[in-house]
Amino acid sequence: MNSQSKKMELLGSTSIPKALLAMGIPTMIGMLVNAFYNLVDAYFVGGLGESQMGAISVVYPLGQVVVGLGLLFGNGAASYISRLLGRGDKENADKVASTALYSSVSVGAVIIIISMVFLHPILKLLGATDSILPYAATYAGIYIVSCIFNVFNVTMNNIVTSEGSAKTTMCALLMGAVLNIALDPLFIYVFDLGVAGAAIATAISQVVSTCVYLTYILRKKSVFHFKIKDCTYTKEIMSEIFKIGIPTLVFQILTSVSISLINNAAGDYGDSAIAGMGVVTRLISMGSLSVFGFIKGFQPIAGYSYGAKKFDRLREAIKTSIVWSTVFCVIFGLVLALFPAAIVSQFTKGDAEMIRIGAASLRANGISIMLFGFYTVYSSLFLALGKGREGFILGACRQGICFIPVILLLPMLWGLNGILYAQPIADVLSAVITVFMAIPLHKKLNDMQKQTATIRTNTNN
Repeated sequence: MNSQSKKMELLGSTSIPKALLAMGIPTMIGMLVNAFYNLVDAYFVGGLGESQMGAISVVYPLGQVVVGLGLLFGNGAASYISRLLGRGDKENADKVASTALYSSVSVGAVIIIISMVFLHPILKLLGATDSILPYAATYAGIYIVSCIFNVFNVTMNNIVTSEGSAKTTMCALLMGAVLNIALDPLFIYVFDLGVAGAAIATAISQVVSTCVYLTYILRKKSVFHFKIKDCTYTKEIMSEIFKIGIPTLVFQILTSVSISLINNAAGDYGDSAIAGMGVVTRLISMGSLSVFGFIKGFQPIAGYSYGAKKFDRLREAIKTSIVWSTVFCVIFGLVLALFPAAIVSQFTKGDAEMIRIGAASLRANGISIMLFGFYTVYSSLFLALGKGREGFILGACRQGICFIPVILLLPMLWGLNGILYAQPIADVLSAVITVFMAIPLHKKLNDMQKQTATIRTNTNN
């Protein structure tokens, strides 16, 4: 059996626990290490001072928006590709993959140029104070330009995972992350480049990850060919990509907006507050990205099963993913909730105010992230099934629909505590909404299964 046939077998017939482990664990490990090197950035930059730590916290959401373009095309294409492969339509799947890759890089380049032209106003809008702005501009001037490689990597991450090659994604993320961890102290302290050194280390790591994906393509390991001539901008293909991709991009933008709102609100309490909340954001991202990584493995299985009308398999995949991701979130959340001060203190020279603020927020977020696995399975499931509207609504809840009103209102009523507890409150509200959206989805899947069974019975007779 060749490698391409093995990939299709993994998506369509391998037992769900084995398929989820094969698909989800590699992407989870890759995303976990990727999140870990974001923490390493914070750890080493934190040694430079609170203003420098605040700088990378301010730049972070801008990078997330740029990378969101990779998710727009990559995640949108991945959902459609999985369903096309489930139907056996390899030709159109190939066109979708090529269209997504070249489009993401082209649009990403345009957005990066615009970001660099208006860099200072954007950084101020994201919460940079006068003391933070010079460091933020230095870091962003290198980091944002290098995001063109990250746009490519994120797009390939989704496409490669959709064809059942999760190990390639893991290798790309691991190699980039490990290199960044090694280069950070070298460029920041040995070469004495400060925040610029952190940005250079990140840029080099992104280039290495890109090389892994290029090698995968050039060695013809992929199911797809990625030829420019295969780019096809038909109404059907673009609508399918955007139907899923736009909700994903909006989710990414809302994540950036939420971080910016936190930075702006925390700015009233000084650089220590911005730095403390920045650490919490990166720590929580370590857990959330790990779950996202695992769910990246779940999505193609769900999309393939739905396209192939294997509803029992789809239902088992949903149940197993909820249980496994929730167990992880509970363990991760307990660690954060029980040892918040000890964890936050690792990212500062001893700023007591930063530790106090960060620890209080981390404790609350540690408790609420226990709900994150349940929420993420369903927000990803809707997109995997091609249900863009529902996926958009649910995906926008945690960082937008629920969070934005809370972060705008609560600090006025509760002061600093309103900032610290805004995300946990939004997490609880999002989980409640998830329950009400999941019930009709399962009812519809049951109806579709009965209809399919009836058609097959009539056909056999």
